[in-house]
Amino acid sequence: MNLVAGAIGGNAAGKASPTFDLGTLGNTLAGLVGGGVLGQLIPLVLPAVSAAAQSGNLTIGGVLTHLIGGGAGGAILTAIIGGLKNRTA
Repeated sequence: MNLVAGAIGGNAAGKASPTFDLGTLGNTLAGLVGGGVLGQLIPLVLPAVSAAAQSGNLTIGGVLTHLIGGGAGGAILTAIIGGLKNRTA
């Protein structure tokens, strides 16, 4: 869930600003990594989401939290890498 949301967020960030665009493959890969990393950090910051997932009581709010976190992580990492790439070019 986090990886898919991260890939979507990475592509959205890349297409929203040509400054950050790494191409479709680059945006997707950066988004996957960013979404995966932030997706692992969310349960540490919000332990209630992790507890609900482990107990089988995963709610729509918990799913949305993971999707938003993954998408944001993908967008953030894509923007960082795209900014660094364009700064050095």
